[in-house]
Amino acid sequence: MHATGQVCHVEVPAAGWARVGASLVPRLSGLLPADVRVYAAGEAPEGFDARFSALYRRYEYRVSDAPWGAPPLRHRDTLAWPRPLDLDRLTAAADGLTGHHDFAAFCKRKEHATTVRTLTRFAWRREPDGILVATVQADAFCQAMVRSLVGALLAVGEGRREPAWPAALLARRERADEVMVAPPHGLTLVEVAYPSDADLAAQAELTRRRRDPVPPPGT
Repeated sequence: MHATGQVCHVEVPAAGWARVGASLVPRLSGLLPADVRVYAAGEAPEGFDARFSALYRRYEYRVSDAPWGAPPLRHRDTLAWPRPLDLDRLTAAADGLTGHHDFAAFCKRKEHATTVRTLTRFAWRREPDGILVATVQADAFCQAMVRSLVGALLAVGEGRREPAWPAALLARRERADEVMVAPPHGLTLVEVAYPSDADLAAQAELTRRRRDPVPPPGT
């Protein structure tokens, strides 16, 4: 997968930062491979944690259903799908998955880790060049969740499954083997959002708390 909006943090001695902080970005550009770039580096506010202070992460997944496949200049970040996809069916299926749910059916479970997440946005659009783009946004994601959501909806978009099928899987409490995990190269992390500086520590503490289980739909 790819990232255009990744954020990370690292703890360094204050003296070292004072010495190289202003020149860190060009220094790193000379050390990193060509497909990895650091656009900015700065001193983080007190309480900042790149992972736990985040309010949400936003991903995009690109799919070409054109008969010729993915555009040659975008083949590294665009999945070539061999069958036509219906945007209305994709949208209907995505609408049924937003909200606070247990996404166990769409996750690779880790021991002692929760699969409860709040999916705040799941939307599809077709760009002028014909590429379908899925936007998926949540407070956090479990392993393989976005690619599994996309994989399930591709089955809907091509007509093999009904639009209500992905939402019905939310009643499961274990991985749904019939859900395809979409290939990684179509996925890009495009944004990580954070609260104001004063709320960074509180957000990190809130994120670290174990999420309450979600009852199955209809209970």
